[in-house]
Amino acid sequence: MKLTICYDGQFYIGLIENISENKYKAYKYIFGNEPKDQEVFDFVNMNMLDFIKNNEKHDGIPIQQKKVKKINPKRLQRKVAKELKKPSISSKAEEAIKAEIELRKKEKSVTCKRLKEERKNYIRNIKVQKSKNKHRGR
Repeated sequence: MKLTICYDGQFYIGLIENISENKYKAYKYIFGNEPKDQEVFDFVNMNMLDFIKNNEKHDGIPIQQKKVKKINPKRLQRKVAKELKKPSISSKAEEAIKAEIELRKKEKSVTCKRLKEERKNYIRNIKVQKSKNKHRGR
């Protein structure tokens, strides 16, 4: 379990990353304006596990086990330098949050498409009915 605290422009956010049962889960906790060390310490010791239990909504992203391969020391050094240049929020946490957002978008788009199709069919049926009425002389 890993807690990363970062500033998002308005509030300080605690990003909790948890790997259990080969699944990666990420949670977002808002601390507010610049949390004191004691506030963070109290959250970690008393409230964090309850927060995780109350917010378990999604299953998480499955993690595939990779075989560990020996890496050239110079290549490892370049990788470490490259990762230090990245922002502090991990890409896996962003990926977990974005996956949930994408799921919501897909659900919304399916309902929107269905409503559009129903509307097109309704308008088409009205036009067909009008043309039939014209041929009948009404």
